[in-house]
Amino acid sequence: MTDSVPQAALVPTLAIVGRPNVGKSTLFNRIVGSRRAIVGDESGITRDRMYGEGEWRGRRLRVVDTGGIIPDEKEFIPAQIFRQARLALDEAAAIVMVVDGRTELAAPDLGLARLLIKTGKPLFLAVNKIDTDKQQALADEFHRLGIRKLFPISAEHGRGVDELLDAVLHVLPSEQQVTTEGTEDTEKESVSEIKVAIIGHPNVGKSTLLNRLIGTERAIVSPIPGTTRDAIDEVIERDGRRFRFIDTAGIRRKGKTHLMAEKLSVVMARKHLEAADIALLVIDATEGVSQLDAAIAGYAHESGRSVIIIVNKWDLWSGAGARERNARKGASAPHRQMPADRAAYEQRLRYALKFLSYAPALFISAANGRGTDKILPLVEKVASERRKRIPTAEMNRFLKQVDFDRASVPASKRVKIYYMTQAAVSPPTFILFTDRKVKLHFSYQRFLENQIRRAFGFLGTPIWIKNRARD
Repeated sequence: MTDSVPQAALVPTLAIVGRPNVGKSTLFNRIVGSRRAIVGDESGITRDRMYGEGEWRGRRLRVVDTGGIIPDEKEFIPAQIFRQARLALDEAAAIVMVVDGRTELAAPDLGLARLLIKTGKPLFLAVNKIDTDKQQALADEFHRLGIRKLFPISAEHGRGVDELLDAVLHVLPSEQQVTTEGTEDTEKESVSEIKVAIIGHPNVGKSTLLNRLIGTERAIVSPIPGTTRDAIDEVIERDGRRFRFIDTAGIRRKGKTHLMAEKLSVVMARKHLEAADIALLVIDATEGVSQLDAAIAGYAHESGRSVIIIVNKWDLWSGAGARERNARKGASAPHRQMPADRAAYEQRLRYALKFLSYAPALFISAANGRGTDKILPLVEKVASERRKRIPTAEMNRFLKQVDFDRASVPASKRVKIYYMTQAAVSPPTFILFTDRKVKLHFSYQRFLENQIRRAFGFLGTPIWIKNRARD
């Protein structure tokens, strides 16, 4: 089983719904065969829709895990969760309602069951946490929900899941015939798909940006920090190119991730970042670059991801708004004042993120769309630069023109460079063959990287340089 998300048109969708903390994400992980969703004892961990792909008896199915539904809940986040779940139900070919077999049947279960029955779609009831034969009788009470197809299961241990999936396959429509072009060009398709992780600390506008890019309210957006906990993704197409956007949970310092879900979300965010090609590092213009922003940027840089810096909420900072804010802060906090014009702001931004000198920056407003039309073309450009390969002959012609005397390196740290070749792409990796196997002096490496960029570009991507002794 894989955790990639196919196009909706090709594979039938199975929606998993239920009240909070009944085991929906555990069942989701069981079907797709990977730890895509965060699983824990804390209620309400999954909030957005999360997609995965499973395979059963040779048939593929697209699985969507929804946030815990409480139909009559009026609070903002539960209401948003309910709306996201309704979107998942609209696209589903079949629905599995999950209940906790160890708890008593409650009014919200009855309300949710009535809502699901009204959809008219094939509906299955998974009575979860039935781990042994002795507990089978606990499932009988749930016949009161009026869902005829009832299956006692243990999502954690896999018990009864086979029977549930067999029944689901009987009602799912056949997978649409994939075109010959699609089957022959699978490898080309994977290369043409650009995976983009949207990263940043909580509440900088990552989910708003995702919704703006895909043109629909895919992720829950609220002014409450830490709304997104799981990493969710969406595939869009533009001029024949596929973009997979991953909206990661807001990354926080370990000391501030008190809740178990928040701690896990940090781990999941870093995992999804490492699976991406490009990271959109979202900075809140009204706050400037914090130490946490720099730490998050460091994750992307060190893992070899290409980076585009997105300065969001620029409309709230630029021009008169910035002057007014600085006036309110007054002379008592000059270090917190940020420049109103873009050039001065970017200069301070670059100073705070010196190691991302190669990363282009865009100033946008995700809320009103200003500047967001420049993101996809820039992502395409950076993706192309990331996969650029320089022939060895051209690389060595370049090497002969480099004046290494300009590099401020102590004589004892110098090496004699015989030739150089590009060993890999994504990120571009170069091997230097020298007279001795030593770690290159930092100044040597920085100087050579700058010369490579000046000659060949590599916009937005880190460059890795390794040294080997010629013999």
